[in-house]
Amino acid sequence: MHGTSAALPRRTLLTALAVAGAAGTTLMAGGPRAVAATGGKTGTGGGASTGGGGSMPSPGKIAAEIRDEFLHGWNGYKQYAWGHDQVLPVSGGSNEFFADGHPVGLSIIEALDTLYLLGLDHELAIAKKWVTTQLDLNIDADFHVFEAIIRVVGGLISGYLTTRDRKLLELAVDAADRLMPAFTKSPTGMPYTQCNMATGAVSGSTPPLAEIGTNILEFGILSKLTGDGKYYAAAKKAFRAALAQRSEIGLLPTYFDVETGRPTDGSSQAPNPPVDSFYEYLWGGWVLFGDRDLLKWWNETTKAILKYQAVKVGGDLWFRQVDYATGAETGTSASELGSFYAGLLGKAGDLTAARGYYDGWTGVLDRYPVLPEEIDYSTGKVTSASNNLRPEYVNSSFDLYQTTRDPRYRATAYQYFVGMRDNLRVPGGYTIANDVTTSPMRLGDLTQAYWFSENMKYLYLTFADTPRYDYRTGYLSTEGNIFRGVRRTG
Repeated sequence: MHGTSAALPRRTLLTALAVAGAAGTTLMAGGPRAVAATGGKTGTGGGASTGGGGSMPSPGKIAAEIRDEFLHGWNGYKQYAWGHDQVLPVSGGSNEFFADGHPVGLSIIEALDTLYLLGLDHELAIAKKWVTTQLDLNIDADFHVFEAIIRVVGGLISGYLTTRDRKLLELAVDAADRLMPAFTKSPTGMPYTQCNMATGAVSGSTPPLAEIGTNILEFGILSKLTGDGKYYAAAKKAFRAALAQRSEIGLLPTYFDVETGRPTDGSSQAPNPPVDSFYEYLWGGWVLFGDRDLLKWWNETTKAILKYQAVKVGGDLWFRQVDYATGAETGTSASELGSFYAGLLGKAGDLTAARGYYDGWTGVLDRYPVLPEEIDYSTGKVTSASNNLRPEYVNSSFDLYQTTRDPRYRATAYQYFVGMRDNLRVPGGYTIANDVTTSPMRLGDLTQAYWFSENMKYLYLTFADTPRYDYRTGYLSTEGNIFRGVRRTG
């Protein structure tokens, strides 16, 4: 669940070229644990795919197919789980994401701006009516602060930006205000992980890095829309508190104590979870708000990641886990959740690193038409064979196609779409997989709510030429919510 932009404003102001140069020096000199390209990949297939070698339909036809498949999933949700958070498309049931017994219609909130961009105006009217008349967040239960910000606050904001229904903005403000105690009650400004939506009681004092920093886009847009700077100020304070803990070599650890501000572990996991979108929001905050502090922090942290964590394996680029104080290797795991980083690097100007990392994941897609959750990049072995309908790879496809217009990114996006359609489609919609290495794949029973916000939106925008989105200036959040680039039609 990661952000995307089309053209990059202010790119000439970046110091990304210096970052790319540092990365090139590290890798060409061997770097930490670099592996020479001496005759093929290390079990990952490697190389940019051409979507299976066959000819693709026209972009317009593919966009229409994607729209139809989104509707297939949406209709399954409407039939079996309307008003609930998520649909169980195999059994025909539902579940709640935040708190048992307290549905917030999460899939509906996630779908609002997607319905607009896909031109599904009748469905959008139905969805908006439910949210504006049924959603009540005065819930005496703990909500996961990170997820509530990127999904509920972000989804309501993008719903407002696409429909201009002020009730959606009022609900976004209400949601943010209910979550603010997680920030204001913290001695350091780093947010607690849980917040009771009715009482403001907070808990969970050791968040990972991503949960500390993935809020400045939602809170920044909310500050701009309302004129109240408290949201942006809270988000930036959290960023500043975490960044104060960088080591002498410029790396950040993974977990923190919000009450002392000190790290509780010593490993740098970037760009893998649970630190991933922290870096995405440094870049996105600069692009959307022109905050030079965020640009400076992006450049500094990215330079350290590329210097100490980037490694070459069989010609592809991967990122190892290291001790954040010394740079010593601690692991060789790669999570699909981290594959968004290829697109992020490309948007920030380092196309060499972006292509290298994207090609590594494309090699995995060549082996498994639905990506596994996790691999060991040093051996190519799958270490977690499930798939939770992840959108991060195709997020990078969209970002890199918008940045370069290289048709291979459309080809690999289509390859991703066909793999998902041929393997994860069920009569009730789309479902997760328990094991992507078996044939046929062993399926689970869940449509993740973010599927309605991310996967199909990235795919559609990659192939469509919709007048409802400004491809030059558009920007999407880590959850795929549109925060800039809405074009009004009709």
